[in-house]
Amino acid sequence: MELTAVGKRYGRGGRWILRDVGLAVGPGELVRIAGANGSGKSTLLRLAAGIERPSTGRVVRSGAAAYVPERFPPALPFDAASYLLRVGRVHGLSAAGARRRAGEWLDRFGIADRAGTPLSRLSKGTCQKVAVAQALIAETPVLLLDEAWTGLDPGARAVLDEAAVERAAAGGAVLFVDHDPARLAGRTGAAYRVGADGGLHPEATEPEPVAEGGPVAEVEVELPEGVPLPERLPGAPEPVALGGTAVRLTVPDGHADALLRSLLLGRPGVRVLAVRRRTGER
Repeated sequence: MELTAVGKRYGRGGRWILRDVGLAVGPGELVRIAGANGSGKSTLLRLAAGIERPSTGRVVRSGAAAYVPERFPPALPFDAASYLLRVGRVHGLSAAGARRRAGEWLDRFGIADRAGTPLSRLSKGTCQKVAVAQALIAETPVLLLDEAWTGLDPGARAVLDEAAVERAAAGGAVLFVDHDPARLAGRTGAAYRVGADGGLHPEATEPEPVAEGGPVAEVEVELPEGVPLPERLPGAPEPVALGGTAVRLTVPDGHADALLRSLLLGRPGVRVLAVRRRTGER
């Protein structure tokens, strides 16, 4: 996905919300967009999704985009499962495939028992889980998340963290906005801030360190001959060679599940030899 010299204003005499924005997000990249309230972050994601057209410049995507809006309309005339089924069909999935993936995401977010409940009768938090699931169901090349974690319980936020990392590990381009500055720390490849001038400015990203004395996970894997580790793995581990094509990866314990998913779902996959959890350094 690439934005070139993109500007946006509403009306010919309106204020420029975005000006001369350039951004390229390649396959496998996980990119954060920050900025003050009202700075134009949501506008940028809507332009990237194709929901709005730029006033100047152009937006090019290599495939379909899935989008979680900042506000999800709950008064749609569907229950949770039928809504996800329809979204999957719009994205080109077969009826069976859409039904299967809808069930998987409802289960993963812990709301399988609400599958037949009308959206209008779901709580705000449960509706937000459906809003996120509809963007994940089709595994599109581009995933756009606008404050998608807001309203989710801690377990669901962790599921979405993993899902965003998984989508990038599988070759998707992921662009997200979130009010928590620590969101996906150590997993984000690049970060930008929408400034008061409407421009997009790079920000530094730092990997999340392994806290001294804190719980960590050690994952030992064997790589296919001649194949490097995937880039931007969750937790930003530094590989330690164990001999042959085996390496050890150490990450904060909270990143262990996402790391394993990224390794197993990446292309080509790696063979996991061992997983250990421990506290503190040896």
